[in-house]
Amino acid sequence: MITTQVTVNWKSSVLKVLLFCLCCALILIICAPLTKDLPKPWSDILLGIVAATGVFGLTVVFSRWEKLTLNDIGVRPRKQTIPLFAGGLAIGLFLAITHALLVITFGKVTWTYAPQTSWVSILLTLFLYLILALREELAFRGYALRSLAYAIGPWKAQAMIALIFALEHLAGGYTLKQAFLGAGIGAILFGIAALKSKGIALPVGLHAAWNFGQWATGLKNEPGIWQTLVEKGYEPEYENLNFAFYLVVMILAIGGFYLYKKEGFWGKGSSVGSGNTP
Repeated sequence: MITTQVTVNWKSSVLKVLLFCLCCALILIICAPLTKDLPKPWSDILLGIVAATGVFGLTVVFSRWEKLTLNDIGVRPRKQTIPLFAGGLAIGLFLAITHALLVITFGKVTWTYAPQTSWVSILLTLFLYLILALREELAFRGYALRSLAYAIGPWKAQAMIALIFALEHLAGGYTLKQAFLGAGIGAILFGIAALKSKGIALPVGLHAAWNFGQWATGLKNEPGIWQTLVEKGYEPEYENLNFAFYLVVMILAIGGFYLYKKEGFWGKGSSVGSGNTP
């Protein structure tokens, strides 16, 4: 049991988390020009690896500054890590496929196989999304979320991290709707997965599989394993339908994570906002 839950200065914790998130963003800004001349997806993969490594280094520094261990913030591997990661992959793929099937069923959309996609591109894309998910979960659902959860409570921490997550995506070129209702709602899902499981293994798997599943089913505005073809003139309605079903799937998943109580899945003593790490 850690003592910082009682003695922590919440204002200090909030300022440290804001500084941590700013430093994480600066790593991306500084490293992006160093990889831009490489062909894709290698430039994105290298940027992701460098950024994830830098964020992990920041995590070690800031957690020590806050007098938290890597166990306290759910970053150190434990016996549940592999099962939770695998569970996250399965859940993320299920959510992505469910979303795609809803769009195909109720929209004027057809689904065709993309023959130009090779096994090499599939594996590289999967690896890319794993690296990007690791970087984002380290940055937002590791030290930042858990430190705030100890200091101000899990739901205030969730709201603050979701806001920062949305702002990063807004700065990355997302529209207001995509950033705050898209990435912001996704942040709540990944955050509750992190708090419930008391670590980042589950949200890393969930996040990576969701993005890979969206790419594979052609819902990332580019051909994946399949390609989504929208009926001509139906594009505005398709965008609204796609986003509406995204919200439905995300909200149901958040509710499912919140209500799921099976002890053996999360690990002994796990709960949203709890300070003990098994």
